[in-house]
Amino acid sequence: MWEGYPDITTRRLFIMKRGKKYVEAAKAIDRGTLYDVADAVALVKKTAVAKFDETIEAHIRTGCDGRHADQQIRGAVVLPHGTGKKVRILVFAKDAKAEEAKAAGADFVGGDELIPKIQNENWFEFDVVVATPDMMGVVGRLGRVLGPKGLMPNPKAGTVTMDVTKAIQDIKAGKIEYRLDKTNIIHVPVGKASFTEEQLADNFQTLIDAINKAKPAALKGQYLKTVTLTSTMGPGVKINPMKLADRKSVV
Repeated sequence: MWEGYPDITTRRLFIMKRGKKYVEAAKAIDRGTLYDVADAVALVKKTAVAKFDETIEAHIRTGCDGRHADQQIRGAVVLPHGTGKKVRILVFAKDAKAEEAKAAGADFVGGDELIPKIQNENWFEFDVVVATPDMMGVVGRLGRVLGPKGLMPNPKAGTVTMDVTKAIQDIKAGKIEYRLDKTNIIHVPVGKASFTEEQLADNFQTLIDAINKAKPAALKGQYLKTVTLTSTMGPGVKINPMKLADRKSVV
């Protein structure tokens, strides 16, 4: 839904134009308050009033400068309760590894024959791309189309691997990838509005733990600048970022 609206501020402006439901939901949130995780999760669920099962997202603005290689953040983590979304997986592999991928439950498996389909037919009926290392020469030819969509396989995310079975199992179990965008913000889903508060809090904490571990050694100053939880159509709820550095103070 949000292609063309990558920035959370732009999303907020877009949503505010949608009328009464958003305005009413926003009244439950004190814009000047930095909430703890439990209260933020409860508010996000309360203000997710759309007629569909909204995705709950975390938007984390960091103190990193992604223009510097030593301040880049990219990784992956398996959320304990998944994302609530069925993920379609494309695997680039051949021979025995292709058969292994099919057996593990990949939605699509192929090689060179997929290049024109993706490049020329604009085929993107997949959410994650996995590749064996020997296929990266093929996948590299798709860099200009996969890269901007965040679909390029990457060893740090565990999507370039010979163990395609584990990669597929992890993704289906709720593995998500996190990375800085051009404005040094991380945008990731942490579940659905239908999840319990405990499930959303568990998923969020697992994400924060992973991001804290990924803190660049070269970074000076505050790491987590602002942390916001929001539903697809709802207002954002700000979380106190200072508490997130210490796991004991979050729970």
